[in-house]
Amino acid sequence: MKHHGAGIRRLTNNEALVEQLMTDFRQAQLNSADRTMLEYAAKLTQEPWNLREADVSALRAVGFSDEAILDINQVTSYYAFVNRLADGLGVELEAFWDNE
Repeated sequence: MKHHGAGIRRLTNNEALVEQLMTDFRQAQLNSADRTMLEYAAKLTQEPWNLREADVSALRAVGFSDEAILDINQVTSYYAFVNRLADGLGVELEAFWDNE
C-alpha cells in the first residue's frame, strides 16, 4: 500500500487524505463522485458477481460519462490483475519502497 500512497501523496499533496484513504476510504472527506467511484471500485474488486446496472447508474448519477465509467472499470480491473500477479509470484513491493 505504501507505493500507492506515495503516488496519491504526490498528486494531492494532502497527507491527511492519504492516511484516510489508506485506513478506510469510507471515512475520508470525499465529494459524492469520488465516494461513488471508490464504492464501485471496491465492489468490483471484492465482489464483482454482485455488480448490477444500478451500480453503473449510480456513477452516471454523480456525473461520470460512459467513457469515464469504462476507465474506472479498466483501471480497477488492471490493478486487481497486477496485484494478483505480484502476490502469486511472491513479489514484495513494500520492501522496494521502504528502501527509497
